[in-house]
Amino acid sequence: MAKENTAQRIIASNKTARLNYEIGDIYEAGIALQGTEVKALRAGRANLKDSYAVVKDGEVFIKEMHISPYEHGNRFNHNPLRSRKLLLHKREIKKLYGKSREKGLSLIPLKLYFKNGKVKVEIGIGKGKKLHDRRQDIKQREERRDLARDFKSKLIKV
Repeated sequence: MAKENTAQRIIASNKTARLNYEIGDIYEAGIALQGTEVKALRAGRANLKDSYAVVKDGEVFIKEMHISPYEHGNRFNHNPLRSRKLLLHKREIKKLYGKSREKGLSLIPLKLYFKNGKVKVEIGIGKGKKLHDRRQDIKQREERRDLARDFKSKLIKV
């Protein structure tokens, strides 16, 4: 039996997703790409900031994900903002469709990475946070940071 290599190399992550959304279930999906897109991703030229996913006609598409054109791609280069198909099992697509139809839930790409030589995207089902929820999260994070700092300074003094 061969040893499975599950090394991941992160290309891009959506840092604002966890700030603006409360993430529930997370799915890993493959993504259908053109050749110059893969080469641009190997160079780390992607942005997930304003991207989102939609379920349309039994298929899941990722929209507004920016993959910069490949430098040596000349006339074969791709459109940087084209919608790209996500590769999921039918039962996963049905679950995502049901969740995306619920009020207030969205499909948000969280991470784009290479896994065993294939490009994968991590999709989360998110519910938008209100402004006061975001402020509460920031406050809790600062409190944890202050406690850790105080604890660390007391350990050093001893």
